[in-house]
Amino acid sequence: MESIFFYNGEFLQNDQLTLPLTDRALRYGDGVFETLKYAKNELHWVEDHYFRLMSNMRIMRMEIPDFLTPEFFRDTLLELVQSNHRENDAVRLRFQAWRTDGGNYRPLSNEVNLMATAEVLVDQDYTPRSGDFRIDIFKDYHKPRSLLSNVKSCNAQLYVLASVFAAENQLDECLLINDEKNIVEAISSNVMLINGKTLTTPPLTSGCLKGIMRKRIVEKLAPYLGFQVEEKDFNPFALLKADEIWLTNSITGIQPVTHYRKRELATTEAQRMIEMINAQFG
Repeated sequence: MESIFFYNGEFLQNDQLTLPLTDRALRYGDGVFETLKYAKNELHWVEDHYFRLMSNMRIMRMEIPDFLTPEFFRDTLLELVQSNHRENDAVRLRFQAWRTDGGNYRPLSNEVNLMATAEVLVDQDYTPRSGDFRIDIFKDYHKPRSLLSNVKSCNAQLYVLASVFAAENQLDECLLINDEKNIVEAISSNVMLINGKTLTTPPLTSGCLKGIMRKRIVEKLAPYLGFQVEEKDFNPFALLKADEIWLTNSITGIQPVTHYRKRELATTEAQRMIEMINAQFG
């Protein structure tokens, strides 16, 4: 697609960006970001994404500019789509905030840089990948349990290492565990187990990301479809008893798992939920 991006108030071509060697995102991953979907001529759950961004910036003690309002956030992303002439397409949007350059671990300022980028998606609907989808558990490193673990941060070492492990073992995704050996989330998704009409997902205290699709399913969609929702810790043995395993995020929606190790899983309830999510848009 056309490579127009937003950076600190301007819309630029992708070859117009220069960053200093002291840039804090480059040196320390000192930033946060939101990834959301534009499809069928609208931004999906844009308010949820905005308020999570605000929450994460406060947790990271960043200075939030007065102009960074819900309207600015929405209008900037829509203008970015229009600048790339993709109004009729599906687009993956990323809005990032990171501290301005300078300092070592102690920053010289808490002011922020802002950037938004766009990438064309194939499907307007939330569409899981077809065919087999295999997962296992990444055990080499654990995800900590703290407020920082709920933040969508630019520091992604654990996810990168888990992704390398998945590639080395011909897996489509990996599940992460915390220091209590409980399941936390997947590399790029929250995780949910289905047993009959009970949906179980790790609580935020487990260290999982505070996902937008997770929030929507837990608070609105699952109860509407008659599920009893439980936010509680569970260990890997629960995966062997689940009827279905879902991976959820703001771009795919729900990716049903077909195989955990040698076990084959159903996907019927996932398909029902996906249809309901898609029915909300367009």
